[in-house]
Amino acid sequence: CLWTLTTIIKDILKDKVLPKAGILKKLLAPLDAVLEGFYNSILFHHFDSHHYTSPYSEAANNLISFIDLLEALLASRIELELPLRCQRVLFLKVSYVLNLISSSIHYLIKKKFIMLLKKCILYKSREDAKSGSLLLQNPSLCEDMLALSDAVLQTVTLTWLNRIPLSEKASYFGGSEAAPGGDTQAGSDQTVLRALSLVVLKALEFKFQNSATEAENK
Repeated sequence: CLWTLTTIIKDILKDKVLPKAGILKKLLAPLDAVLEGFYNSILFHHFDSHHYTSPYSEAANNLISFIDLLEALLASRIELELPLRCQRVLFLKVSYVLNLISSSIHYLIKKKFIMLLKKCILYKSREDAKSGSLLLQNPSLCEDMLALSDAVLQTVTLTWLNRIPLSEKASYFGGSEAAPGGDTQAGSDQTVLRALSLVVLKALEFKFQNSATEAENK
């Protein structure tokens, strides 16, 4: 079901003739509460069990399918003037994703969540490129970006970065943990390193530009 819905959304977004906004609203509005409920129940789960330590398990496969759906919902948001709750939940409840990234789930799943987080933090730039800076006309986007930025900055303050591996084997963001077997040549995943750095920098930038007081900026 997750795969089917994801594929339908992607096909609608690819079509150059269809009235995308109307079709997406008709498709997603009846599922709005259901999809937010999925988000809450699936991501508020304890992922420390052995079912999620392999990317090939059924549980991990289902979680990856859900990440793909979240990505499609994020991409579809730009088509609707007033986004649905299921298109906003990733911003408003991003703490679930941040907790997952620092949990013991398999590295491949962590990386997919990190890249999704990067797409969220860059979402405003995409919308600005499409229609100019519309934060004043689009209060939900401003609210969502602030919620996302606040959650990221609060989590980073709690040494969140130090718990994130930068490769399947080797170093952590803090740089102190060696790979099993003493292989220090494995190196870190530069894609993840860049994505995490960008997420933190963009969160700081948005916070500075919008709601931060002088004391908070300091």
